[in-house]
Amino acid sequence: MLLHLKNILTDDELNTARSLLGDRAAWIDGRSSAGVQALGQKNNQQLAQDSEAAQSLRGLVLAAVNRDPLFFSAALPRKVFNPLFNRYSGDSNFYGAHVDGAVLHSRATQQWVRSDISCTLFLSDPASYEGGELVVQDTFGEQRIKLPAGDMVIYPGSSVHRVEPVNRGERIASFFWVESMVRSDEQRRLLFDLDMNLLALRKRHGETPETTALTGTYHNLLRLWADT
Repeated sequence: MLLHLKNILTDDELNTARSLLGDRAAWIDGRSSAGVQALGQKNNQQLAQDSEAAQSLRGLVLAAVNRDPLFFSAALPRKVFNPLFNRYSGDSNFYGAHVDGAVLHSRATQQWVRSDISCTLFLSDPASYEGGELVVQDTFGEQRIKLPAGDMVIYPGSSVHRVEPVNRGERIASFFWVESMVRSDEQRRLLFDLDMNLLALRKRHGETPETTALTGTYHNLLRLWADT
């Protein structure tokens, strides 16, 4: 499932993030965190994980996604890899086709996180840079994604994806992974669709015996499929 989540960050949070991610930030070669398969494809900059800015921004992003009910419904998070931050500009301006590692080790929490879901939170105004589309290939076909600042896309961690070259300006984003309570993307999609339709039914008709019964079905499926 590929899903666009809107307004994850408020305007104030975006301004804070941008102030911490300027030229004075501790930008390093993005290949420092690349796996063997991605090493030859990665050509960007990444915020040093041990910098003060990274520590502040991790908390900001985690607080934002944790308060978003749509993110919880779609991802059903069990663990969230600490958010990282990258920049594409100048000569460090693309990331070729690759697949994210299946299990990743977080330096911040020392946890191993299975990358069921990949997340990209856009921090730059799309009009401020040229190129830089996130291109995701999966069973839903090829999707080219360039979202407003503060919006986020989530998609299966198993997808082949790339970031197109940035030809003007700079593209700054946060990226991280989610280990879901429900490993199967197909099962998560079914639960998400059921949850969204239940919300729509309640909005239209209020609580009814039918919505109560369907809510029970949702939780019984979650009980069957979830691993906590």
